[in-house]
Amino acid sequence: MSQSKVYDSAEAALSGVVRDGQTLAIGGFGLCGIPEALIEALRDSEVKDLTCISNNAGVDDFGLGLLLQTRQIKKMISSYVGENKEFERQYLAGELEVELTPQGTLAEKLRSGGAGIPAFYTATGVGTLVAEGKETRDFNGRTYVLEHSLRADVSLIKAQKADKAGNLIFNKTARNFNPDCAMAGKITIVEVEEIVETGILNPDEIHLPGIFVQRIVLNRNPEKRIEKTTTKAVEGA
Repeated sequence: MSQSKVYDSAEAALSGVVRDGQTLAIGGFGLCGIPEALIEALRDSEVKDLTCISNNAGVDDFGLGLLLQTRQIKKMISSYVGENKEFERQYLAGELEVELTPQGTLAEKLRSGGAGIPAFYTATGVGTLVAEGKETRDFNGRTYVLEHSLRADVSLIKAQKADKAGNLIFNKTARNFNPDCAMAGKITIVEVEEIVETGILNPDEIHLPGIFVQRIVLNRNPEKRIEKTTTKAVEGA
C-alpha cells in the first residue's frame, strides 16, 4: 500500500526533504496565496544558503521576510521586492544575491521547467539589463532573448482544498504562481485549508492534478494577512 500524502504538521511535511543549499520555489503573489505555515516551519528548520524562486520576498515580518530575518536565504529569483526593508538592506550591503526577472518571464520559466522545456525565446527584456549576457535571435524581424527555464529541488505552495491524492483547488486569485511552482518542483508540498477524501472533488473543478503533489499539510486557519490596508472616508459616516 502506498504511503499517505497527508502529514500531521508543516514540520513533519518538511522533514527529510529540505536541507542546506537547495533551490525552493514558493507560491504566492504579495501575501496572497502564500504557504504561511510551511514558511514558518522552514524558518524553524534552520536550513540555510537557500535560493528562493518567488514572485516577491514577503514583508519584513511575514512570508519570506521571516527567512530574510534569519539570514537563511542567499539568493532571490523574483520579479518584485519593493515591500521589504530588510531585503533592501541586505541587497545594498552585498549580503543577498538577487536575480530580478520580469513577472511574465518568471511565470513562464517555472511553467516551462515543469513541462520539461529547457529554454524559450521571449521579446520581454530585449535591450535592457535583463538581456545582458544572454543569447538573442531574430524571428520575423523582431529580436528575442533566450531565457532558461527554472526547476526547484522543493516547491512549497498554498491551495484552498485538496483530496488525499493531492488533487488541488485554489481560491480565485490565490492561485497565482502556485500551480507553476508546483509543476517546477522535484518534490512539492502543499498547505491547504481543507482535505477531503479522494473522489469527492469534481474532476472538472480540479485546478492541479495530484501527480504534481507529494505531501499535503492542513492549516485550517491561516492568518491571510493583508499587505496594505487602504480605506477611504464615507460621506455621512
